[in-house]
Amino acid sequence: MERAPPGPETFPVMKGKVAIVTGAAMGMGEATARLFARAGAKVVLTDFNAEVGEKVAQSILDAGDKAAFVRTDVSISDEVKQTVAFAVERFGRLDAAVNNAALRPDNAPAAEFDEAYWDRLMSVDLKGTALCMKHELAQMVAQGGGGSIINISSVSGFRPQPNTMAYVAAKHGVNGLTKNAAMEYGRHNIRVNAIAPGAIDTPMLKALLDEMGLDRGEFAKKLSVLERFGQPEEVAQGSLWLASDASSFVTGTVLFVDGGYTGAM
Repeated sequence: MERAPPGPETFPVMKGKVAIVTGAAMGMGEATARLFARAGAKVVLTDFNAEVGEKVAQSILDAGDKAAFVRTDVSISDEVKQTVAFAVERFGRLDAAVNNAALRPDNAPAAEFDEAYWDRLMSVDLKGTALCMKHELAQMVAQGGGGSIINISSVSGFRPQPNTMAYVAAKHGVNGLTKNAAMEYGRHNIRVNAIAPGAIDTPMLKALLDEMGLDRGEFAKKLSVLERFGQPEEVAQGSLWLASDASSFVTGTVLFVDGGYTGAM
């Protein structure tokens, strides 16, 4: 099935706001950074891959929008702290963050999981999300005025897939982190939500399909009642809504961007 058409032009719903997007070198993170910039935000892109991340940031600047790149390993607390400090030093404050950085899912039965990869995946997908929230929340509380944090979870945090025990566990954890932080920081007018993407047409998904020898068309029909893969821009639109004032009474929830997968299968 053909791709969905691109969305409408973005209104400047983030004008004057400053946002951090982690894992912004490609896929959903890249699409989110580009969309936020088009919506008027000053965006700090972070990723472990500095070469690609810097190119994405430069292309946003070339388009006339505001952006900067910082190489960050979200599993290291000091690097995350320095990234938040950079955003404040460069742009004055922090209003929103999309914690998207993650490793590709594992691929082994539960009785055979790779312990080293388990540790690395948990350090990025779960601990990394927690560290990002830790430093983002601290900054938002210190500056006042509230804020919005969006954590990128997965449908695997609700409907486990075979041979992905570490990834499933991490994404269940992200859902818990989200709800806990929303409960604690609502009094500061800081909203914390998550997005659970389904099968999104990203480089990570393409690599997994190739590795498993799966047919794209048939696999898409199994993972979406719309019978297609989602586009990174469609997930980005969800993050934009949650980051903007349009969702001002939404916190502690998970927005499914999954083509109906979790609700109808």
